[in-house]
Amino acid sequence: MSAIISSSIRVMCVDDHPIVRQGLSAVLASDPNMELIAEATSGEDAVHAYRKYRPDVTLMDLHLPGMTGVEAIIAIRGEFPNARIAVMTTEVGDVQIQRALAAGARAYMHKGMPMIDVLAIIHEVHAGKVRVPPSVATQLVEHLGEKHLSPRELQVLKLIASGHRNKEIGMELAISEETVKMHVKNATAKLSAKDRTHAVSIALLRGFFTL
Repeated sequence: MSAIISSSIRVMCVDDHPIVRQGLSAVLASDPNMELIAEATSGEDAVHAYRKYRPDVTLMDLHLPGMTGVEAIIAIRGEFPNARIAVMTTEVGDVQIQRALAAGARAYMHKGMPMIDVLAIIHEVHAGKVRVPPSVATQLVEHLGEKHLSPRELQVLKLIASGHRNKEIGMELAISEETVKMHVKNATAKLSAKDRTHAVSIALLRGFFTL
């Protein structure tokens, strides 16, 4: 007698919140064509679990301890180029969306989405499609053509967010106070911000970095 081959979509969930994983497990159980085969609570665990289980679709949070979700996507797809990964997160900044899609994510979902939509997107990703909800696409379009912050400008904004003054930032980065002021001015202009504090707020909202 030949073995019966399951046609279920084998899903792995990567999230460090137990309640989220439990809820998703219950949702997947409601679809007879899906099964949750693995869970991971960090980016590093996700890479190891992917090697072991080879899921059909991976649901990846972006904000994880240690290795970020984007870094995990890059690592997994570096070994398995055909990996089908969908981001499922609370992160809504356009910069985070761009990074995830550039890393190879095939869908971007908010955790607040109706679960019937989540199931539909998992089916679409499994079928090889790319799915970006209209609200997410709108965020991306709003910032098309804008200049990106340089690595140094990001460093300066992060230090401002941590409460550092220009002189302290200069000492931390081994640059002059005038150079710090130049980076602040450039970052503020790129973000269309009113001042340095406003620039930090916009950078956080758009997902350039997190605290």
